[in-house]
Amino acid sequence: MSSRRYVRGWGAVSLAVGVVLVGTAAQSPTSPGKLPAGASPSTAVVSVDSCPTGGGLCSELRHTVALSGGRLLTGHPVTLGAKADGPLELVLRTPGLLADVTVTDRRGRRIAGAPSADGTRWTSVAALPAGGRYTARLVVEGPVGGAGPATPRRRLARLELRTAAVPAGERLTVSFGPEGGGTYGVGQPITAELSRPLPATGPAARRLVESALQVRTEARVEGSWHWVDSDTLHYRPRTYWPARTTVRVRSGLDGMRIGGGLIGGRSRPFTLTTGDRVEAVTDVSTLRMTVFRDGRAIRTIPVTTGKPGYRTRGGVKVVLGKERLVRMRGDTIGIARRSPDYYDLKVHWATRVTWSGEYLHAAPWSVDAQGSENVSHGCTGMSTEDAAWLFRTVREGDLVQVVNAYREPMAPFGNGFGDWNLSWAEWRRGSALTAAVTAGPAAPGGALNPEL
Repeated sequence: MSSRRYVRGWGAVSLAVGVVLVGTAAQSPTSPGKLPAGASPSTAVVSVDSCPTGGGLCSELRHTVALSGGRLLTGHPVTLGAKADGPLELVLRTPGLLADVTVTDRRGRRIAGAPSADGTRWTSVAALPAGGRYTARLVVEGPVGGAGPATPRRRLARLELRTAAVPAGERLTVSFGPEGGGTYGVGQPITAELSRPLPATGPAARRLVESALQVRTEARVEGSWHWVDSDTLHYRPRTYWPARTTVRVRSGLDGMRIGGGLIGGRSRPFTLTTGDRVEAVTDVSTLRMTVFRDGRAIRTIPVTTGKPGYRTRGGVKVVLGKERLVRMRGDTIGIARRSPDYYDLKVHWATRVTWSGEYLHAAPWSVDAQGSENVSHGCTGMSTEDAAWLFRTVREGDLVQVVNAYREPMAPFGNGFGDWNLSWAEWRRGSALTAAVTAGPAAPGGALNPEL
């Protein structure tokens, strides 16, 4: 799939349930060795079952992966083999409907696709690009069995998918993010996605790779990479990036012998520029948001945050994107339609801070409560005028902080960029190197660490 087939979009479901069976069309999940109905020889098939306990939210995601030859493995995430080079199909094997399906790549870009007429499967428009990582979020609607009569229930499922990299002589390459060439806020972490995983059991390889991921800035900063998982690293300074500076990142892996026959390959360099230092700080105790530019308060806004049972996450968040109009539904966060808390709203001037659907947005229906009472389902609501002003003021990478909150800080990874909620000591423990690196114009190669 070319980049032109991507549609900018955001997944709305973040909870994971179910038993998942994955394979290629050359081996049906339900009948090994046979093609499922309507499948082509290159289709990758995923079947989602109900919870092993009979329904509701499962405590953890479990799945079985079926590979060619009938071999069964268990693990997470699911890696689709090189033969899975056709469109992706998500197939519901048990009674029910796929009420909503969203598949996104690591940058939050939506993979184009469509459901079947009977609502039992979803098919992408084209094959998933090789060497990528994707998240499929599904809302499964169907009966939940038990001692009494079956009742309709919506269950949320999340599946992490990977596609095999194109063979390139066992070369390790890296893709940097976010999209380069733009201007971002001073809280934007740099991401590095490796084409092959390097487990923590190989510390020497990790040290070698990390030392080769070079960061240079116009202003000298102390920063460090942090291993999020076996093939993803994030880089952040000890404090935020300097305002109005240029950050350049490149890989020095090309030709490097990493071990186990693996050799580094050539990767595209990356550049971003930071804008003003813009911070939106919400004090839950006063229900006021103060927006700062370069340390000077430029506007104070009365707001409402999450009510009991739906408390707004505390800590530091980073703006992920902006949507002038977004439809928000309670079932995407597990609220049943029959619940008095259910909502289905078209919301204007929405600034996103988590992948699971936390926004700062216009909430004209709660103006009377803004500044005095918490009435939202976790988002930060304000008047339409204030939300439009905030929408025009902030950009991706700007900082959003919630203080004096009732809820624990946002997790550092997996639901947006909560990287700044780790102390510098905690962040450094995620590095394979023993010393932080100084990025700046006088540092040859930027982040190349001399200890190796």
